[in-house]
Amino acid sequence: MITENDRRLARHIQKLRKQTGMTQEELAEKVRLSTKYIQFIETAHRIPSLKALYRLATALNIKVSELFPF
Repeated sequence: MITENDRRLARHIQKLRKQTGMTQEELAEKVRLSTKYIQFIETAHRIPSLKALYRLATALNIKVSELFPF
């Protein structure tokens, strides 16, 4: 079951990626995940692991805590 917090996280990750000017493909390459998985994260169909969140934050040049807009 997808929660509202899952959706917020997904939208926020997508927003942060777009602010950096990266495509999903570029982000996927930086974090060593598939483009499909990045799509799933950004649509809240998959919730990233803590390890994936750390890699996303690093690629986006932010702290992990900044991924959570709530």
